[in-house]
Amino acid sequence: MSDECFVVLGAGMQGTAAAYDLLRAGATEVRLVDRDEALAARSAERLAGVGTGRVRAMGADAGDPATLGKALHGARALLSAVPYFLNPNVARACVQAGVGYCDLGGNTDVSAQVLALHDRAVARGITLVPDCGLAPGLANTLLAAALQRISSARHARMFCGGLPQQPEPPFGYHLVFSIAGLLNEYAGHAEVLRNGRPHEVRALDEVELLDFPGLGQLEAFATSGGTSTTPRTYEGRLDTLEYKTLRYPGHVAMMRAYRDAGLFDEDPIALPDGTRARPRDVLSALLLPRLHRPGAHDRIALRVEVRGDGVQGAFTLLDHFDTSTGFSAMERCTAFPAAVVAMMIARGETALGAVPLETGVPAEPFLDHLSQRDLKLRWTEEPL
Repeated sequence: MSDECFVVLGAGMQGTAAAYDLLRAGATEVRLVDRDEALAARSAERLAGVGTGRVRAMGADAGDPATLGKALHGARALLSAVPYFLNPNVARACVQAGVGYCDLGGNTDVSAQVLALHDRAVARGITLVPDCGLAPGLANTLLAAALQRISSARHARMFCGGLPQQPEPPFGYHLVFSIAGLLNEYAGHAEVLRNGRPHEVRALDEVELLDFPGLGQLEAFATSGGTSTTPRTYEGRLDTLEYKTLRYPGHVAMMRAYRDAGLFDEDPIALPDGTRARPRDVLSALLLPRLHRPGAHDRIALRVEVRGDGVQGAFTLLDHFDTSTGFSAMERCTAFPAAVVAMMIARGETALGAVPLETGVPAEPFLDHLSQRDLKLRWTEEPL
């Protein structure tokens, strides 16, 4: 790289890992920006060994265009690692500044707001790409690559899960991203293709057991947000498309009980003492301490498979907590692919405008970049 400055907005787990990857790949400057400047400073200090003199901590509010505009000055691309609902404002600030943009995504309606900026982005000569994390994110790009490699494919399935290496009761799960993001996935509906047409499946439904290489039997079930833009992209191209989250067996039944009791609801209810509260906020407060396992090691299981005329192709990834860097598997598999997209945007390797990941970022060049990371992605083809 030469004279390539990046902004990473959000200095938490994913933002720090993304900044690390950009620095390791040779970025000339990475501005690690957070509303909490002290947090940004601590994260930047953690990265000093890999980015001496090239990482800079800054304070800025994602909801304040003025302070964010200062952080964007002279940058080639911004990677947003803030809560998903802030992303439309951040994307608009990038358009104003003429700076490329990508985010970690996770909410299809919010991503649609970013994609609605297409004409403005084209006029500014920049690229905006939402949903660049893991799933949606890496899974979308692997799907695009698989469909290029097996052009006859008409059926596609994506499976992904962040799992503890040592599951503990009662949930067999610990948080590897925000509690708000987790409950967002478990609520609402999954968008899929059935018989070539868009269809909705209630989150936590259509449970099946999947044998995952190296892990054994896991639960696979519908969750919202995982397919993102792919049903609309591949409508008419695919007969079947679906995404399912992976957990250790028994997890879904517990989460369904909370859902069926109304604890995923967001409308405030009256409590016996006269106060009002949103059930989901109460559930979040109860679950957070029980799902938070500081120091626990995780793993990522990802599989994207397509079926065509007599052949099946699949990408498989099993990644683990990296003890040498202290980055979790979720951080590595979410932040590193997003950092690749940010670099491709900065280098002009992506389509102009506000574009879905699977169409705006060329799949095979992306995989070439990703192969320089130590993520053990495997491609297989076999007859049906």
